[in-house]
Formats: sequence, structure tokens, C-alpha cells
Amino acid sequence: MAEALILEFTGDPALYHKVSEILGTRPDGTGDWPQGLLTHLAASKSDGMVIFEVWESQAKQETFMIQRLGPAMAQAGVPQPTRVEWFSLVGQMSS
Repeated sequence: MAEALILEFTGDPALYHKVSEILGTRPDGTGDWPQGLLTHLAASKSDGMVIFEVWESQAKQETFMIQRLGPAMAQAGVPQPTRVEWFSLVGQMSS
């Protein structure tokens, strides 16, 4: 079964859009999204952002992080996440 990931960041939610521009991903799901990413949700909160993703495997997310996301976050000046937590899915429904 797939693996779920929560990333939380403090700071300006506009950094999310800056990273998306660097990566070539768009909120409507078009663009250059990584292979192995099944679901991506981003939400703002009072002091930052929460990202919830479902991946085919942790290894696929790690490859994306090393090759593309990490460098894009550094380029955009995104602070280190305040939370990184993986979960093993036991069920999944998409409409």
C-alpha cells in the first residue's frame, strides 16, 4: 500500500507558489509533477503551510526530494520543515 507524508512549515505561504514555479507544477494538477506522487494537497494555516502527500513509496519521494524539491526549496528560501511524518496507509478513496 502507498505511504502518506505530512510536511509542516512556518513562514509565508507565498513560498509554496515560488517553489511550484521553480518545479513547473501547477495547483490544477498540470505541469511537471514527480513520478510516484499519487496525491498532493497544500493548505495554509495561521503561521505557515501544511503539505499532505500520498506516494507509491518513500523511496520515490526521497528521489524527488534529492533531485528536485530540495534544490527548489533552497532556491526559494524555504525554511526547514517543523514536522516531517510518514504514515502507512491502510485505506484510500478518491472520487
